[in-house]
Amino acid sequence: MGVDHDPARQLAVPRARRTPTPALLVLSKRDETLAIVDPATLEVVARVRVGHDPHEVVASPQAMLAYVSNYGHGTYDTLSVVDLVTRSARPSIDLGPLRGPHGLAFVGGKVWFTAEGAKVIGTYDPAAAKVDWIFGTGQDRTHMLVVAQDTSSVITSNVSSGTLSFLEAQGSDWKQTLVSVGVGTEGFDVSPNGHDVWAADAQDGSIAIVEVSGKRVVQRLAANVRGANRLEFSPDGKWVLVSTLKGPDLLVFDAATRAEVKRVILGHGAAGILVQPDSIRAYVACTPDGYVAVIDLASMTVVGRIQAGAEPDGLAWVAP
Repeated sequence: MGVDHDPARQLAVPRARRTPTPALLVLSKRDETLAIVDPATLEVVARVRVGHDPHEVVASPQAMLAYVSNYGHGTYDTLSVVDLVTRSARPSIDLGPLRGPHGLAFVGGKVWFTAEGAKVIGTYDPAAAKVDWIFGTGQDRTHMLVVAQDTSSVITSNVSSGTLSFLEAQGSDWKQTLVSVGVGTEGFDVSPNGHDVWAADAQDGSIAIVEVSGKRVVQRLAANVRGANRLEFSPDGKWVLVSTLKGPDLLVFDAATRAEVKRVILGHGAAGILVQPDSIRAYVACTPDGYVAVIDLASMTVVGRIQAGAEPDGLAWVAP
């Protein structure tokens, strides 16, 4: 299904303003826009139209491009591309039969994506302008993913199958190991030291902690995070943040002690989470309320709100 990128649909952009670096990117699912936000002022400096039902966004800082997955619950088949310098849409990427793109990463000069409808992970090479690798997980709702910086391994969450896929490169082949974590597991993250994966189960509200080396669940926390949507480590490895669409708060865990330390009241539910590289602030998309909450991680309090569009969800950071 193609995506309309008629230039006439582009939103007005204040040409006197330059795209800041660093910049925060925020998707609005209802407005179908990507907002470019100055994190110093929390001001939206531009909005650009993207494809239908945008869910996740990732940036290529060197090229100053953003890639957006147009999800459609497994029916759409495009990635939108936004030029962050001109603040305008480029032609979308047609994924053909790889329907339902969702999770995204930009590593090794390529866009890594999941495609729920096709039950695959793939890579798109911007230089060659083509999808150059596909791996079938055989799992239902392959959703989010984390890619190692050396591209030697990939981890995905398979929501309806209740598994994590651990993929390891072995020459030109890949080996997949499945770890059962619970049906409904969507949001997950790898600890900055690479030792553990924390995965939140939206159905029973638990968090499975998986040892990466042994690929086994070593602990399950009765975290009461039913409706969990995203889980993120702070880059300094100190905190684990969990959002839920079925509760008013952001849960914060001490990564070392694995104990809950705070519930930060946000609104009526939350989805996307992003923590600044310096671990000073977190940004949480409060989808039902239509704003992004800004969290000071020293005081664990809300210090601001960003009005970036209706039903905000996916977030990304553009480093200098």
